[in-house]
This record gives sequence, C-alpha cells and structure tokens, in this order.
Amino acid sequence: MTVTDTYSEFVTTVLGAAQKDERQLLAFVVLPKEASEKLPRRGRTSISGHINGVAFQATLEPDGQLSHWLALSDTLLGEANASIGSVARFDIQALQQEPEPAVPADLQQALAASTAASVVWHDTTTIARLDWIHWITSAKQAKTRAKRVRDACNMLAEGKRRVCCFDPSGFYSKAFSAPKAIIDTDAG
Repeated sequence: MTVTDTYSEFVTTVLGAAQKDERQLLAFVVLPKEASEKLPRRGRTSISGHINGVAFQATLEPDGQLSHWLALSDTLLGEANASIGSVARFDIQALQQEPEPAVPADLQQALAASTAASVVWHDTTTIARLDWIHWITSAKQAKTRAKRVRDACNMLAEGKRRVCCFDPSGFYSKAFSAPKAIIDTDAG
C-alpha cells in the first residue's frame, strides 16, 4: 500500500465532546468508513491532512467500529474557521512512516529498570511500540494501567515483541469507541 492509496476527501460535521477527558477533548470528527478503510490499520494511525485547507498532522484513534475518529484542537478549529456543529472539508492520508510514539513516563521508568525489557522494546517495530503504548494507555483505571506496565515489562523481558491478546481496533473487545457527541445548537 502506498501513501497515495490511503488518500481520502470527505465533508463531515464537527462534533462536540459530551464529556471532557484528561486531554481536555472539546471537538472531534468520526471518519467515514470509506476513508478509514483506505488506511493501513484499524488501530491508531498517523495521518497528515487538511481541514478547510489548513494543514495538520495527527494520530487517529480507533472507534471500535473498524473506523477512526480525530480529535480537533481549539487552535486548529480556529485556524480552519470551523466550530462544533459546522460542516468541514477534510483531506487525509496516512504518513509514509509511522512516527516514533512518545513513551509515557511510567512505562519509560519501568523500561529503564529492566535491561531485558528495554533491549526487546528497542528491537521492536514502531507499530509494535505504538500497540504496547496503546494497550497501556487504554486502561481506564490507574490500578489496571500500573498492572499493564508491569505485565508489558515482564512480557518484553521474556522476549515477546508484540502485546498479546490486544485488539488495537477495539472491534472484537469493544475496548474503544469515539467520544459521546453533543451538537452545539447555537452553531450554524
């Protein structure tokens, strides 16, 4: 699959997030299935694109329905003259190479404490590291997250290069979904 094979154009409504999360998500869009199907994976996928002609680069999140959703910052919405409830024009395509993911501090600390885990971590692919991080950060409770960090280091130290039993799309486990949406009735 080449990058040009992943190119899509679509128009969709900007949705408001019903609940704020730790990232302070305010607005997002859900990709049309046709656009998502062109992407190289159903899990987290990095893209470049435009919203109303304004360039951006982002990582799409899986929606648990074999599609993706995209968080939109206030800054990007302002630059693109878009708002919650408005219709926006997008063009997107997968990045040629997935960028190296930021390693969360708790995982970074655990890897630093385990030479064996660290060696395997650095010998895996970027996509595998992205899946490990996604598995850890998708934990809903701090206790679960801490256990996943420990388990990840143990599995890596044993030589496991991929997180087992993890569906990065959320389709089979229903672990992921797009945020619940509200529509700003004052937008227009």
